[in-house]
Amino acid sequence: MNMVKKVISTLIMGSFALALSACGNEQAGQNQQSPTSQIQVNPGEAATAASYKTIFQNTVFLGDSITEGLSYHDILNEENVIGDAGKTTELALANIDDLTKRNPKFVFIMLGSDDLLLPPQITDNPMQYSLNYYEKLIEGIKGKLPDAAITVLSVTPVTAEVEKETPAYKHISEYNHRLKELAAKQKIAYADVSSIASDDQDVFTSDGVHFKPKFYTRMLDLLKDQVN
Repeated sequence: MNMVKKVISTLIMGSFALALSACGNEQAGQNQQSPTSQIQVNPGEAATAASYKTIFQNTVFLGDSITEGLSYHDILNEENVIGDAGKTTELALANIDDLTKRNPKFVFIMLGSDDLLLPPQITDNPMQYSLNYYEKLIEGIKGKLPDAAITVLSVTPVTAEVEKETPAYKHISEYNHRLKELAAKQKIAYADVSSIASDDQDVFTSDGVHFKPKFYTRMLDLLKDQVN
C-alpha cells in the first residue's frame, strides 16, 4: 500500500473511532453477547444452520462488520466470509487477492454502510466517492474471477433512533437506488435485503445497526436460489 492509501486508511479509521460514534460502536453492538450465546440453536434449527454452510460452501461474502456477522454468529464458515469493521469500498480493494485465492463460484458484496459516514477530510460527496470505488471493486473481481457470479447486496437500514442520531444514514435508500443502477451497468445481479429489517425491527441488536442471527438466516433464505 502506497503512502497516499496509508493516509486515507488512517483518516478513515481515525474518523470512525473518534467522530462517528454510531459506526465506531458497530463492533461493540455485535459483541454485546458472547460468541457461545450467539450460536446456540435448538435441535430443530441445528440442521438448518448446517445446511447453510453446505449451500454456500462455494460462496464468499465480502463486506464490512455487518457481513462479518455471518461468521461471527457461526451461520457460515470463516472461509466463506471476508468482513471487517469499518470496511469501505475503497479499503475492500485490498481484499481482491484474498478473494481470488479462495476461488469462489459465487461472490456477494455487501458494502456501503460505512462509506456513507466518510468524513469531509476524505470527501465532500461520500455517496459518489463510494460508488466510484464500488465500480472499481466489481471490475477488479471480474478481472480476477471471470467465471464467478457476482451479486451486489443492498445496504441494510438502521433503526429510526440511529438515523436520527446519524443523519448520514438517511441516504441509504438513495444509495441503494444508485447501487442497483451500477449493478445493471456492470451486468451483475442486485439483491435487495433491506425488507428483512424493515419488516421486523427485532432483527436488530441494541446498537440499531447490526443484526441478530435470524436476520442472516432470512437473508440466506432469500439468496440460496442464486447459488444452485
